[in-house]
Amino acid sequence: MKKLIILFSVILLVSCSPLPQTEVAGTVDLNNLQPLPTPEGYEAVPLRVAIAAVVSPKGTLESYSPLLKYLEAKLNRPVELIQRRTYLEINDLIEHGEVDLAFVCTSAYVQGHDTFGMELLAAPQVDGKTTYNSLLIVPVSSPAQAMDDLRGKVFAFTDPISLTGRVYPTSLLQQLGFTPEEFFARTFFTYSHDEAIRAVASGLADGAAVDSLVYEFAITRDPSLKEKVRVIHTSPDFGIPPVVVSPFTRPQVKAELQSLLLGMADDPAAREALSILSVERFVLIEDGAYDGVRALVGEIPVPQTP
Repeated sequence: MKKLIILFSVILLVSCSPLPQTEVAGTVDLNNLQPLPTPEGYEAVPLRVAIAAVVSPKGTLESYSPLLKYLEAKLNRPVELIQRRTYLEINDLIEHGEVDLAFVCTSAYVQGHDTFGMELLAAPQVDGKTTYNSLLIVPVSSPAQAMDDLRGKVFAFTDPISLTGRVYPTSLLQQLGFTPEEFFARTFFTYSHDEAIRAVASGLADGAAVDSLVYEFAITRDPSLKEKVRVIHTSPDFGIPPVVVSPFTRPQVKAELQSLLLGMADDPAAREALSILSVERFVLIEDGAYDGVRALVGEIPVPQTP
């Protein structure tokens, strides 16, 4: 009984003693969040960046390397480039949070936004515009002057969900009362716009529809292409392919990436990266800029491909 009284007295003494003073190490300003330093002995987690195969993998690496190096230096963390064959594969990575940042096709953005909440981050501005077009191209020697002149010919599509490389030319065929299978002798997918241009230039295809930005870039790099291909039709303006983030990308990372992209035009260290991409600057863009594309995409079913 005596031991029980002593034990109770000790517990009472400890519980009634004043708590030790805790030293405040500092304050947190929620309006000025900064990246946390990488703990000593650990490697920084890479920023995972996906780039849709608008151009071939080799062309993508050459074009985007300076931009990725710029981001790497500014963020003080490694940047990992992730490429896939199709636009839908890139969308799958974004949907499941396997990439943080992505450069996607316009129709891929519309599909991703409407199905799983892909988020706009910024858009490139080229020649003062945030729009681009689908160009219908043929070999220079071709007598074709419009889509209806390509009936019974071989046509190169780019990607099954590409706005400029499949959706728009398929809509032209619908206006003529045909499906691609009914109209063309044969079609095939190149899975990049530069390869579609090469297919026409080499005579492998009698026609193709390509991204106007890629076409102009290709002509600039290889002026001889003007002697091999010509444009016979230009689409209306469409919202330009945007830069997006996954719905799983942390708000702080999203804000930091957006700030970096929007500030590139004012940073001398970013001039080379922008110049190689033929981009003047990155700007904010609203989802409404893609409403016309959304309506068009809704009318064209995605083909079943192997």
